[in-house]
Amino acid sequence: MAGTFVKRRPDAPAGFFEAEAAGLAWLAAAGGARTVAVLAVAPGSIELEALDEARPTAAHARAFGAALARTHAAGAAAFGVPPDGWDGPTFIGDQALPTRRDGWDEWGAFVAEARVLPYARRAADRGHLRLEELELVEQACGLLASGDLDDDERPARIHGDLWNGNVLWTEGGAVLLDPAASGGHRETDLAMLDLFGCPFLDAVLEGYDEAQPLRPGWEARVPIHQLHPLAVHAASHGRSYAAPLVAAAQAVLDLG
Repeated sequence: MAGTFVKRRPDAPAGFFEAEAAGLAWLAAAGGARTVAVLAVAPGSIELEALDEARPTAAHARAFGAALARTHAAGAAAFGVPPDGWDGPTFIGDQALPTRRDGWDEWGAFVAEARVLPYARRAADRGHLRLEELELVEQACGLLASGDLDDDERPARIHGDLWNGNVLWTEGGAVLLDPAASGGHRETDLAMLDLFGCPFLDAVLEGYDEAQPLRPGWEARVPIHQLHPLAVHAASHGRSYAAPLVAAAQAVLDLG
């Protein structure tokens, strides 16, 4: 290990870095995808192992896909549960992430209530989403909450914020950073990798599918799983994310 890296934020909400550490530990306990090691955590700071970046390769991407499948397969007690042993707040980026210890029994209801609507409505309150756009997102959430798009997938142990910036490539392969970990649907992490771009994504998906085959039709379901990150970004970053959020919502409605 080359050294350590310390992230500090004096104005961090209570539990902010502690939640990050709990999420990393929970993901690491799955024995799948490698996570950055936490060396120390305290209010306002977290100390992590320092990692040397390297160019990604197709072989590393395939191995990452297989490892991510093992992480997901470790499971969670229910949809929306926080990492085991963590009873504090959870976050995605700078925003609160709704979780609860008893979780949700039905995936569609969980996604609508706790992953899309809070952020879409916040985006509308901030002027980032027009009323008619919010109404379309709410219609998509109504379809999700109905259970018509639910499946028999058991709750997976997911990273929850798996855009490419939270995957660091090293000489030894991919390492996960900055999770918003909770019980969720395994397709969600893959959809986020697709949304924001991931090197050698085809190889990641091939490695994943070989380790834990994806259900037929998963490609058509990608917009369902992209509603959450798009709503989060619409709330945080403005109207530039309104159009893709609305397009994803319409694609979800088209599945109904």
